[in-house]
Amino acid sequence: MSQNPANMSTKRLCGPGSSPESGDVILEPSSLKLREPRKRWRSAFIAIYFTRALRSLVREIIGNTTETVINVKGIDENVKEDRIFASVDRKKLIIMIKDKRLDHLHELGGAERIAAELISNPETGIRGDEEDLKSRRAAFGENKYHRPPPKSFLYFVVDSLKDLTIIILLVCASLSLAFGIKEEGPREGWYDGGSISIAVFMVVMVSAVTNFRQSRQFHELSKVSDNIQIDVVRNGRRQHISIFDIVVGDVVILQIGDQIPADGLFLDGHSLQIDESSMTGESEHIEINKESHPFLVSGGKVVDGYGRMLVISVGMNTAWGELMSSISHDNNELTPLQYRLSKLTSAIGKAGSLIAFFVLVVLLVRYFTGNTVDEKGNRQYIGKKTKVDDIMNGVVHIISVAVTIIVVAIPEGLPLAVTLTLAYSMKRMMADQAMVRRLSACETMGSATIICTDKTGTLTMNQMKVVKFTLGKEAILGNKVAVINPGIIELIHQGVALNTTASVYKADSSSEPEFSGSPTEKAILSWAVMELNMDMAKMKLSYEILHVETFNSQKKRSGALVRKKSTNTVHAHWKGAAEIILRMCSKYYDKSGAVKTLDEDDRKAVLHKIEDMASQALRCIAFAHLEVDHQTLTEEKLIFLGVVGLKDPCREGVKDAIDLCRRAKVKIKMITGDNILTAKAIALECGILESSTVTDSELVEGVQFRNFSYEDRMEKICQIKVMARSSPSDKLLMIKSLKEKGEVVGVTGDGTNDAPALKEANVGLAMGIQGTEVAKESSDIVIMDDNFKSVVSILKWGRCVYNNIQKFIQFQLTVNVAALIINLVAACSSGEVPLTAVQLLWVNLIMDTLGALALATDRPTDELMDKPPIGWTQPLITNVMWRNLSFQALYQVTVLLTLQFKGKSIFKVKELVKNTIIFNTFVLCQVFNEFNARKLEKKNVFQGIFRNRLFLWIVAATIILQVLMVELLRKFADTERLNWTQWAICVIIAALSWPLAWVVKCIPVPEKPFLDYLKRTRS
Repeated sequence: MSQNPANMSTKRLCGPGSSPESGDVILEPSSLKLREPRKRWRSAFIAIYFTRALRSLVREIIGNTTETVINVKGIDENVKEDRIFASVDRKKLIIMIKDKRLDHLHELGGAERIAAELISNPETGIRGDEEDLKSRRAAFGENKYHRPPPKSFLYFVVDSLKDLTIIILLVCASLSLAFGIKEEGPREGWYDGGSISIAVFMVVMVSAVTNFRQSRQFHELSKVSDNIQIDVVRNGRRQHISIFDIVVGDVVILQIGDQIPADGLFLDGHSLQIDESSMTGESEHIEINKESHPFLVSGGKVVDGYGRMLVISVGMNTAWGELMSSISHDNNELTPLQYRLSKLTSAIGKAGSLIAFFVLVVLLVRYFTGNTVDEKGNRQYIGKKTKVDDIMNGVVHIISVAVTIIVVAIPEGLPLAVTLTLAYSMKRMMADQAMVRRLSACETMGSATIICTDKTGTLTMNQMKVVKFTLGKEAILGNKVAVINPGIIELIHQGVALNTTASVYKADSSSEPEFSGSPTEKAILSWAVMELNMDMAKMKLSYEILHVETFNSQKKRSGALVRKKSTNTVHAHWKGAAEIILRMCSKYYDKSGAVKTLDEDDRKAVLHKIEDMASQALRCIAFAHLEVDHQTLTEEKLIFLGVVGLKDPCREGVKDAIDLCRRAKVKIKMITGDNILTAKAIALECGILESSTVTDSELVEGVQFRNFSYEDRMEKICQIKVMARSSPSDKLLMIKSLKEKGEVVGVTGDGTNDAPALKEANVGLAMGIQGTEVAKESSDIVIMDDNFKSVVSILKWGRCVYNNIQKFIQFQLTVNVAALIINLVAACSSGEVPLTAVQLLWVNLIMDTLGALALATDRPTDELMDKPPIGWTQPLITNVMWRNLSFQALYQVTVLLTLQFKGKSIFKVKELVKNTIIFNTFVLCQVFNEFNARKLEKKNVFQGIFRNRLFLWIVAATIILQVLMVELLRKFADTERLNWTQWAICVIIAALSWPLAWVVKCIPVPEKPFLDYLKRTRS
């Protein structure tokens, strides 16, 4: 297929049917006279080709399905294994799939011939050992695409420097530095400007480090979400592997909801339909077949049917790989809470800017009227006698103070706190088996009022086992299958082996069989193999499958039309929900093999047995059969074979989880496709239904629900606890109706047909194990272990996110209010602000970044489930928060203004020492207030404090840095050393905020938000 390096005309290796005119080497004895210059790998390839052909022939004759492994290295030790693919024209294969060129496919001999050239077998796949995989990756590449590199640390530094207030501060620092050096020389003159520059640098670096870490975390989470699991056949064995481990030549199993992992060719299957809208934008589904459309393009989704594909190209050789490599995975999503906080930040920022402007005007007026004095008591401005440099230096100092007030006033830490708490929550939720795909879902779950959950795999363990079997209308107890007519056993074998998407792998005759597929299919297959001695391989060889109707949750059944090769007879087989299959039957088999008419009494008897199984929480699957003389899969007048009852036990801890939801005022509704009696039994076992005397309003079937009038549905929907025999459209209708009632709905789903419901819900929760890729892509959160306990864990985290943000808002607004009032009053009264630009920047660093880290990383507790859901219309700042922050801010303002005006006389100290005490007290007040902010309502603020070690580390780091600022970095922070007595006074004043908080929390507050009273007063 590809030319050799010497550009000699080489001929392709083709099988029987190729023509000499095409330039192919015909692999027949007469055509094997190769010239001497032929390279030795040609001989190796021919030997392998004939060996595989011989193996296939032997397998067809004797029915042997085991894989023969050929030692390629045994032929020529000097040949590297990947050289065996040198005859493959890779470029032509890639173009064939991308451009969907049927002519190229025919030229290359079809899918089977290409499989042979790729050293793969359509039935058993590739060898799949390490050497084989290594050689394929070396020859064709890996199934990975080049991601755009994540943003570098430098990007976030530059981004932080773009902030207008930071730019103004840097300009002020530069001017102050220039004037200072000019006036006092380099040795002393750099302190003011240099201190501001260093403080700004610290703020920028901390912000950049935090944002960089969160960016990397989101990048890592996106890698996890892209790691899709795929079913392949290797060495005859069906395996579950990562999409990244797919190699060229792999045989991939495709089922409803799967994503196509690479570009490939259709091998076989039934009714396979693909949605390629993600690539082409066309919403119309494409029907895949071998004749007119055998091409499967990566990124597509299987919407119906079943099939197997041969992988032709992977990674960057696919159109999907090229597309994905150009898409950035940066998460720039603005969540609802971030949006609300940005509005709050804007409002506070405007108020702070007005105050800063007022302070600026007051200070400038005082300066130019000669009311501003220096440390020695001399007036700074004395008209024309003042040097221009001194004037500029004084004005720059005033501007820097005003700008710093704006920096402190604008709570830019609020959006940062949301990002931190969401990123932290996402990381922790991964440990709790939940992968967040959309950030807003974390918040929304905190407001969820109803969770609609599936039964199978979510409330139950999804470990199916056949525990009961009824043939016709007679129960077969224990291992008494020997009493059943062999002809009936043969029909059951047909119905199980030929109407399934599961498979059996047996390495050799002595090894235990391995079953692959869905839990239900595996359970039935295991029962047929182990109890009824079914030989899956023999059944596949003895019958030809003519047509298949795959199972879907709408019809709740699957069918297969098969032809028995030995007798040329055609049989229709159906399998599915027991009562649905029973309705399709007019006769039944008894254990002797006799066919009897299914009259009304017999039908009631069978139905009674089905209901008896269902009431024991068993899933009932029925089988029916009919020999036909046409090629149509008939659905009427079938002969009923029997019913199997599958037990799927409830998950441990589910009942406690549901009780916890009930305590949290969150309603649980179970929506299942199972029989109403099975649903009732499981709901009672799990605690969704609290009494066996269930009313009609609590338990309904899907058909009843969809047939309700709009008024009846809206009236009864809140009372419904279980909906059985529901279709995906019923689930969607349920969610839409609940949302109309004003509920915040979370819904679980696993199937492709659940996608609309997952998208419609406020929070879509897809199952990670049983969920299809379509369901996962439509969801907001993926439950990795399919366990309802994980859903409750997400509910807790959602409330925790909101609670952590409220803690930080209370903490930061206390600082904002206190700092602004202190600076405003001091500036207006004395013309000086007690806190310098550097000190204010340090406070800003404490409250914005370190405070956010400390308060936004608390883990959820069961206390959060003692409250009702957080309403979407509920204000961010509650009455409790207003009460707490008002008293704390009032206390800080009172104490610090007292120190401002009376501090020198009280402590008998100089101005600089007084200002240092004010600064130290103010910072320590924030440290102590961080403890108060941990609990908005509880008086014991230390409860569970050792569970959050990061909080303790941040508090310790803040105190250590504050000591350094006061005692060592005096020139930098414009402070003076304090003695032990002065330190003790600062600590005592700050510590008084603890008993104050305890007392304040005893004051009751009304439930109605304070802002509502203001609105009513205005109106």
